[in-house]
Amino acid sequence: MASTSNPTAGGSFYGAAAPYRSREGLSTRPVASSDELQLRIDPMHADLDDEITGLRSQVKLLRNVAQDIGSEAKFQKDFLDQLQMTMIKAQAGVKNNIRKLNKSIIKHGSNHIVHVVLFALFCFFVVYMWSKLSRR
Repeated sequence: MASTSNPTAGGSFYGAAAPYRSREGLSTRPVASSDELQLRIDPMHADLDDEITGLRSQVKLLRNVAQDIGSEAKFQKDFLDQLQMTMIKAQAGVKNNIRKLNKSIIKHGSNHIVHVVLFALFCFFVVYMWSKLSRR
């Protein structure tokens, strides 16, 4: 453990906040919970008003950033909810159209393959006749 007589040496005297220590008058001390940080202010240094003003402006900045993040998260959540509803409606429409198509195929039969084969034979016949007539 570092000695308390040398406050600029860092070490465990400042706990985990040693890199964040900004002035000689401020130092941290360890507490039982790791989420808490206690700050001890040395009243011998007179620059505390500047330090408090700087901390206040940083807190305002962080609060504004947090509010912006919150509003962006809400916007994206609303957008995703709307997109999900659109996808559900599209899925229902596709399912309905597939059901109608299946009913139509069952009702009218599936002779569309015969039509495709007849069309292909007609195309081959036309190409054959064109090639015979172009040789003459």
